[in-house]
Amino acid sequence: QVQLVESGGGSVQPGESLTLSCVASGGDSLDGYAVGWFRQAPGKDREGVSCLSSTDMVTFSANSVKGRFTTSRGNAKNTVYLQMNSLKLEDTAIYYCKIWCWNGMAYWGNGTLVTVSS
Repeated sequence: QVQLVESGGGSVQPGESLTLSCVASGGDSLDGYAVGWFRQAPGKDREGVSCLSSTDMVTFSANSVKGRFTTSRGNAKNTVYLQMNSLKLEDTAIYYCKIWCWNGMAYWGNGTLVTVSS
């Protein structure tokens, strides 16, 4: 069982930046897992935002965040980041970290709230 803890959420104004972190507690390595960020806005379904394959060779970004959001792995093997630039009002949501691997195992964090308001 891998436990994921997100942090870095908060309230910002449009155009500002935030970096979210996702840490596997207990020092579990995220090597071999695909990693990604998902979000759920009030009244909407959860959607994929930005993901990396297990080898980091394949990336995905939702059209709504292309060029603004980037997922990366930290030097510590148990951390993943989501760099969010040029934030917009519509980026307001709870952001979740997820990891998954080839055998179907998947783990979610509990989420961190990002609020973009003027």
